[in-house]
Amino acid sequence: RNMRSRWTNFLYEDGEKSWRNRDEEFLAPPTDKKTLLHLWNEGWECLFNVLHSLQTEDLERIVYIRNMGHSVTSAIHRQMMHYAYHIGQMVFIGKSIKDDKWKSLSIPKRESKNYNHEKFSKKKGNRHFTDEL
Repeated sequence: RNMRSRWTNFLYEDGEKSWRNRDEEFLAPPTDKKTLLHLWNEGWECLFNVLHSLQTEDLERIVYIRNMGHSVTSAIHRQMMHYAYHIGQMVFIGKSIKDDKWKSLSIPKRESKNYNHEKFSKKKGNRHFTDEL
């Protein structure tokens, strides 16, 4: 819901919408996976639609979050860090629940040497770290 609030009419309205009831989000969170995934996907879709629509000249425009002005670039950075924080919380909870059955999202424990060997065996080149996913 935070994402929908922040990214709906991003360039023209405050990021904290009057229709958002933040306190209610904590009192009545989604209780089933289908609803949770729907809200998750809806939020990311809202964000990516905005990001794809931005023009270079938009990046220094001022947008507001609770009446605090941010350049578009700063607002994007602010929100990305906010999302990273919460995703880290979810990973922590997931690791706690799965315990020994947790599958690492990066380099598994005691696998750094093998991982680095595999990476350094490749020719240097410009590529993105997600290309191999």
